Formats: sequence, structure tokens, C-alpha cells
Amino acid sequence: MKILIVIDQFDNSNNGTTISARRFAKGLQDAGNEVYVVSTGDKQGEYKFNLKELPLPPGISHIIRSQGMSFAIPNTEILEKAISSVDVVHFYMPFWLSKSGLKICEKLNKPHTAAFHVQPENITYTIGLGTKTKVNDFIYNHCRDTFFNRFKHIHCPSQFIADQLKAHGYTANLYVISNGVDEDFKFYGKQKLPEFKDKFVITMIGRYSNEKRQDVLIDAISKSKYADRIQLVLAGKGPNEEKYRKLGEKLPIKPLLQFYDKENLIKLLQSTDLYVHSADAEIEAISCIEAFACGNVPVIANSPNSATKQFALVPESLFEAGNSEDLANKIDFWLDNENYRKEMELKYSKSADNYRLKDSIKKMEEMFEDAIREYR
Repeated sequence: MKILIVIDQFDNSNNGTTISARRFAKGLQDAGNEVYVVSTGDKQGEYKFNLKELPLPPGISHIIRSQGMSFAIPNTEILEKAISSVDVVHFYMPFWLSKSGLKICEKLNKPHTAAFHVQPENITYTIGLGTKTKVNDFIYNHCRDTFFNRFKHIHCPSQFIADQLKAHGYTANLYVISNGVDEDFKFYGKQKLPEFKDKFVITMIGRYSNEKRQDVLIDAISKSKYADRIQLVLAGKGPNEEKYRKLGEKLPIKPLLQFYDKENLIKLLQSTDLYVHSADAEIEAISCIEAFACGNVPVIANSPNSATKQFALVPESLFEAGNSEDLANKIDFWLDNENYRKEMELKYSKSADNYRLKDSIKKMEEMFEDAIREYR
């Protein structure tokens, strides 16, 4: 198949959606497909159609960039050239670029599919309205009416988000397909980096943004009986970095806050004793799968707006969302019970095989084939 991916940002692996898109693009290419991309950026190649980045006012631009995002200026000539030369078009974001591309697909009668990667809470938590159900419902409904209900095939990274779309009146066929973890993330056995010797390493991966709730994790470690031995690593970047550095000053051991490339992230996860995912809102959290694929027991917020809780194999891997006391108790339980933790490390690493990228690629191909077949 000739597949076109339409996404605002593709070149820089600094947010989860872009990382997922890049992995899918490579996986689809490796499976024998021709994959093309319309996006912002300067990288050249026969596969890439470059667009200019949308300039934004300084305050808004800072917020968007701190989240690892940018927006593209739609170019009708480029979009028509790209869309007319492929078998199917796959849209990642419900913003201006995708809306313009969708109109061209409809005009050219070109098969098209969409992915649901932008949870309303990703927006509302940023502006302090994350817990306002009516506001989140409004965004679900707006995206439904202006974009998603013009598709018949939508990729949902989890059953949780598929259920949300059904509840909000989305009419497309929903394909529940994990974003997928690649084969490099696997359990080699713990190999601690020298700087982590004699420490309990607790890691969380994710943007430093309000909905990820790293503040709950920092507070929980301060309440742990092992606080003076815990090295907290917050792997990521984002607008709350300075806030979390300041919060971390109360911990006996200074937290590490930095972005890790793939190679160093795997080394970090092989050095980790316990992985925590404290987010209140999450469509899937591929980072959590990467962590337990590398043999880390996860402790996950049991939030009604997060799919990540689906990965918990035992009750001790869940804590009450937003409750740092409960999280501290779960951390202490796993550090108290080393033998049980070692047993569960193996079980969690094996469970990651249910979410391997190669299987997700096959399912994505099936969705594209369904769309093409329907148009024929």
C-alpha cells in the first residue's frame, strides 16, 4: 500500500504522538508499504512533504512548544499532490492541517482514516479545567461534529478511549490497536548504572504537564519510609519542570529531571526498581508498557480518565488517583517485598508481549485495507 500520514509535527521525537507516528511509519515501511508524510520540519526526502509552521503569539507559542508540539500551515497545493498519489490517508490530529486534508480527501474520493490521540483532558488540564466534565464533553462533541464523524474508520489506542468515543456519539468503526512497544524494550535482567548503586530507583516517564501529576509522586516519596534511599527519575520535559524541581527540593535525594533518548531510556529502565505512572488522564501511556516490558513492576493511578490502569496485574499495582498517602503505601509495599517484586517483574515483562509493535502494525494494515476496500 501507499500510505500518507498527515501530522503537524513528525521530525522531532519530543512528544508521545510524534514518537508513535514515527514508529508506525517505520514499521509500515518495514512491512513492505510505501509511507509518505505531510508535516512541518526541514528534513528532506522523497517520502516527506514539508509545510511551514504556524506562528503563534509568544505566550501561546511557549505553552505549545513546552508540550513538545507545533502546528502546520495547510498548503492546498502540497496536500493535493501528496493525497492524490497514495492509496489511503491517515490523520493524527483534529486540527487545521487535518481538516484541510480531509476536505481534499473528500473532494478526490480518497480513502481516509483517523487516529484519536488528543484527549480533551490534555487541553483542559493545561488551562486549569481538567476536572470540569462539561468542558471535556464539549471538546469531545466539538471534535466529533467538526472532524471525526466524517470518518468511518478510527484508530483508538485503548478500549478505554474507544468506550469514551462511543459514549460521546462517535459513529465510525473503532479499531482498538495499541500504539505498540518495539522489541528493544525487553527484560535483560537488572543492570544498575553506577550512579544508582545502593539506591532504590523509582522512575516515571511523561511530559511535565498538569494531567501527568508528577507532583503526587514527589509528595508520595517524601512520605515513604525509604525516602532517604529513593532516587526519583522523572524522564521527560514540559512546562512544569521548574515547579517539579522546586517540589523535589524537599526530598532527601535530589530528583533527576531530564529527557532520555531511546538508548539511554532503556538503560534507565534496566536500572529502575519500581515504575510509577501517576497521570489522571491518559489514552494509553506507551511509556508504562515500555517500563514493564523492561521488567519493572508498575504502580498506576486508578483514575476514571486513564486507560493505563488496564495494565495492572495485581491490586498492589494500583493506587487512588491523586492520593500521595496511598501511593506512598504502595511504594513501601513493593520495596518491602523484594521476592514478590522479582516474581512480578517476570510476569509484567511477559505481559508486554500483548502490546508489541509488530502486532499493531498488522492491525493498522487491516484498518487501511478495510478503508480502501470500502471505497472500491
